[in-house]
Amino acid sequence: MINFINLLLLINKLKILLNMKFELIAKDNLARCGKLIFPSGDIVNTPTFMPVGTLGTVKTVSPEEISDSGAEIILGNTFHLMLRPGIDVISAHGDLHNFMRWHKPILTDSGGFQVFSLSTLRRVDKNGVWFKSPFNGAKIFLSPEISIKIQQLLNSNIVMVLDECMPYPISYDKAQISVDISISWAHRSKIAHEGNKNALFGIIQGGIFPSLRSYSLSALVDIGYDGYAIGGMGIGETKIEMFDTLNYLIPQIPNDKPRYLMGIGKPEDIIYGVLNGIDMFDCVIPTRNARNGTLYTNRGKIRIRNSIYRSDCNPIDQMCNCYTCNNYSRAYLHHLDKCKEVLGIRLNTIHNLHFFQNLMANLRVAIKQKCLTKFANEFCYLYGEKLYEINK
Repeated sequence: MINFINLLLLINKLKILLNMKFELIAKDNLARCGKLIFPSGDIVNTPTFMPVGTLGTVKTVSPEEISDSGAEIILGNTFHLMLRPGIDVISAHGDLHNFMRWHKPILTDSGGFQVFSLSTLRRVDKNGVWFKSPFNGAKIFLSPEISIKIQQLLNSNIVMVLDECMPYPISYDKAQISVDISISWAHRSKIAHEGNKNALFGIIQGGIFPSLRSYSLSALVDIGYDGYAIGGMGIGETKIEMFDTLNYLIPQIPNDKPRYLMGIGKPEDIIYGVLNGIDMFDCVIPTRNARNGTLYTNRGKIRIRNSIYRSDCNPIDQMCNCYTCNNYSRAYLHHLDKCKEVLGIRLNTIHNLHFFQNLMANLRVAIKQKCLTKFANEFCYLYGEKLYEINK
């Protein structure tokens, strides 16, 4: 017979298995290295970069190629998947994992960013958002409850609350109204999420106003979430405004929860975020730039369509061991780009995804070895970018 103490230990163990767990492994000043441990047994090492698969695909590459890049989690979008192909189609396959054949964790954006990006096609009130579909003009209503329900049907491993991403610039009074709406929606999202084994993240809003950022965070912490995301950055504010906001806000976010900086993905910005304690990032930069012929190397970006690469027999990056760099020259990629061949976009994307995942792996090693500042300075020097106030 199991005694009482052993029964309590078993119950506590089961509780851990039923919820996502964030485990800190190492720190280097403010920077953190850790793990997201999911009930499925999947592990995501942090700091992590999530490739963006808005429509259930990371553009031009297969799930196997995404995995080969080192990615452990990707991002999908509730709003777009709701419209195309529709939740009924995805549910017929079981969930989004089965539909797109990606059997690792998925984080889904709630649709809140579309409140911002489709500003001419929507109307916001305290109940939710009325959208005019950008595809057929149909009127669509998205509430916190609907967003959470869709994410449950998608079986998102990390579910995001519905929020309103305010524009920039914006007055303090209007920003406060927007924050109050987001807090109300966050509370309703939490109630709607009850009983779901998957993680739920709150989203901190408030623009570049420190008091509103603190107000938003305090309200979210009182409600209680599995992680906290910083939204509303990279939408027009200056770099100094963004970094000053992060400097003020990040130390206030609970240490025992993962911190996610939404939509920020330039390598130098990722490094700055990691130095200051951010654990998770996502951005379309590596895939969008690959389609435009911009490739990342350890010595900066190159534009593969430039004529200088017409006869260049070297790989994109001598230090890279991705499939593209192991097999193809800059000259060949230049040729594919000039001829607008789809293979060129695919090979470019494979490389850029690998570059970003390799950067994250190196950041994790540097944190464990307590040499992150040295690594960051050396990387940015070779990369040709100034790291904003790295030694502040």
